[in-house]
Amino acid sequence: MTVRIATVQAEATPGDLEANLSEAARWIDLAAEHRADVIVFPEAFTTGYDESAFAGPLPSAADTDWFAPIQRAVDRTGMVAILNTALDRGDRRTLTDVIVAPGRAPLVAYDKQHLYDSERAVFAAGDGGFSFVVNDLRIALSVCYDANFPEHAAAAAAAGADVYVNSGAYFPGGADRRDLHYAARALDNGMYVVFSGLVGAPHDFIGGSAVFDPSGRRIAAVDGVEGLAVADLGREEITRTRESRRMWADRRDDLGIPRAIGAVTSGSPVDA
Repeated sequence: MTVRIATVQAEATPGDLEANLSEAARWIDLAAEHRADVIVFPEAFTTGYDESAFAGPLPSAADTDWFAPIQRAVDRTGMVAILNTALDRGDRRTLTDVIVAPGRAPLVAYDKQHLYDSERAVFAAGDGGFSFVVNDLRIALSVCYDANFPEHAAAAAAAGADVYVNSGAYFPGGADRRDLHYAARALDNGMYVVFSGLVGAPHDFIGGSAVFDPSGRRIAAVDGVEGLAVADLGREEITRTRESRRMWADRRDDLGIPRAIGAVTSGSPVDA
């Protein structure tokens, strides 16, 4: 079984929920032309990654009727959408992945666990991972800074994930770090990594949407400022990679307690 996944690179309009949902629905229709099973959106796509928007009224987790444009789009295309949004949880605010699937109510699935410095004054961190199955492949969720921590992807892989999806927003100057992290998470764990990145306002976000195979090779990427990267993900490639690149099988859960000694000073050899 394979999963055809489409990852979006696009600009969100800061603070304009209606416009961003309409744009998300348009991307779903475009992905349907590629016969995608799953579509992934960048971080905070519904509100824009914008400090003023984060501080103002946010979409509600308690009443998901506002998801109607996305629900209609997935219902008519048969696609599953992973849509990241700043969310009002009543007692807290979160950066959250919501899964919208045909014929089902939107599922508030995963709250970003590693908050970037500027986010901590506004948002609460999530307390657990989340994964779900499409066409027999298990897809694990993460948001931007989560992927900077190798143990986050490793925990997903240990729980059976075949695909590690990340929605992000990278500032200018972060391209090298971004690409290294996602390739490394794929190679470390022998699984696919799918990244969806914002571009444009309000911080000149730099995109980078791409799909990495289980060896860490980029197999699809967006050409141009906005667009879709589409790739077929298959279990056979995961199995083949994990058999030939043995890091996942050979890793040790218990490395023991590191020994430490005092300072060792360099200098001239000591005469016997």
